[in-house]
Amino acid sequence: MPHIKVMVKYILKEKLKLPVKKMYLNEIATPEGKIAAACDKELIGRKFTEGKYSLDLEKNAGFYKGKLSTEKEVKKALKGAFTINLTGENAVQAALDEGIAEKNAVKRIAGIPHLQVYRIK
Repeated sequence: MPHIKVMVKYILKEKLKLPVKKMYLNEIATPEGKIAAACDKELIGRKFTEGKYSLDLEKNAGFYKGKLSTEKEVKKALKGAFTINLTGENAVQAALDEGIAEKNAVKRIAGIPHLQVYRIK
């Protein structure tokens, strides 16, 4: 019944015109390869702290705040990156959907998911 799942997805996305998940995507070229950093749009400019850990998306906004992108664009960028840094439900889910990381690798700081992936050549 995979065709039913595809039909439902089409109806929900195309017919009801659900909002597109927007994330900031910054692709950084380095001599070692591409770094992809993505963050859910609504998190930029905020700071989250839990114990000794913090996600300072105000101070570090420049690291994430590249192009405002769709989920599809973020997934494409993740495939070619050797280092990946993701913050937020949508950004992290993009990596999980692509099989780039497993759910148990996701860390949460004040309830906000954060994922770092390093590919070793």
